[in-house]
Amino acid sequence: MYPYPFEHVVNSYLNKYPTPLEKHVTAVKTVEEKTDVSTGVIYRRRIATCNNVVPEFLRKSSMLKVPNVYIQEESWLNLQARIMTIKSRCLTWTQYASLTEESVFRESLDNPNWTEFKQTGTVAVHGAGILNRVFEAFAQAFLNQGVKKSVRIMETILQERCGCPFS
Repeated sequence: MYPYPFEHVVNSYLNKYPTPLEKHVTAVKTVEEKTDVSTGVIYRRRIATCNNVVPEFLRKSSMLKVPNVYIQEESWLNLQARIMTIKSRCLTWTQYASLTEESVFRESLDNPNWTEFKQTGTVAVHGAGILNRVFEAFAQAFLNQGVKKSVRIMETILQERCGCPFS
């Protein structure tokens, strides 16, 4: 739960990266944006460029020796219903793994000045033989850590832009 209005949270999320608070996300580019004239829903497709953070000992495998990892994010922002749904997936290593995430920001029913945030994700590795489980465990741990860091970054940005509820 973010103790800020929906518009502030959505705007902060959409402009969160790149930031000095997260050195591994080096760029975010909007590759498609359109508004459904009948519903007013704004659709965006963005590609994030991230440093490859796979540990060196796992990079012995040639499939992991890439400098950057690319994440595709699709979002649907419905200002009338005050909800934004986001679906993300890793575009790198798709022949070996599936990493997906779904997030929802919505105005709180209990307090219209607050925004609820829910996120789920999946990791499945295939094609790496006996290392499948090792890679899955690493990816799950990394993604869990990344979610916590992302929330801290959002809190910091909201605090800087809107005031100080997180002290």
